[in-house]
Amino acid sequence: MSSAIAGRRYAVALLEVAVEGNFLEKVTEDLQKIQEVLSGSHELVLALKSPLINVDLKSKILEEIFRNKISEKTMVFIKLLAHKKRAALLAGVISEFNALIDERNGVINADVKSAVKLSDEQAKELVNSLSIRTGKKIRAKMLLDENLIGGVTVKIGDTIIDGSISHQLEMLKHSLVAEPA
Repeated sequence: MSSAIAGRRYAVALLEVAVEGNFLEKVTEDLQKIQEVLSGSHELVLALKSPLINVDLKSKILEEIFRNKISEKTMVFIKLLAHKKRAALLAGVISEFNALIDERNGVINADVKSAVKLSDEQAKELVNSLSIRTGKKIRAKMLLDENLIGGVTVKIGDTIIDGSISHQLEMLKHSLVAEPA
């Protein structure tokens, strides 16, 4: 089984247990803390992935780092990952869990690229129109891309909405080349 599939299965299982046990908010907070530690410690990530470190030691490492920082239920979960030889999946499980929470709450991520910095009002208007178009709440990440010349591009999942000047010029070029003289 691929690690992505396994990570998703563990995330789904954790989400289901947290919802049933009515401790979803606490688990979400705990996973955020764990994700911050993993992001800041390349050595910890390498240790969790290392086949040279046995499962008991990985479990002890996780327990030492997160003792008194996360709930007992979350601790049981990450120790279970270690004992099932899945500690290397921890970051992926957290990413999948966050994606499941977003899906559950009707939130989707959008990457918005613009040639110039959008004003707060323009960004809000764009996010509102995307929200209406998709029927979901939009979490937008605003980026600058001077190659666009003007306009914006929006990427939501596999869908790209390209309203850039450079794209329009490219389309015009193709239509002019394609027409017989």
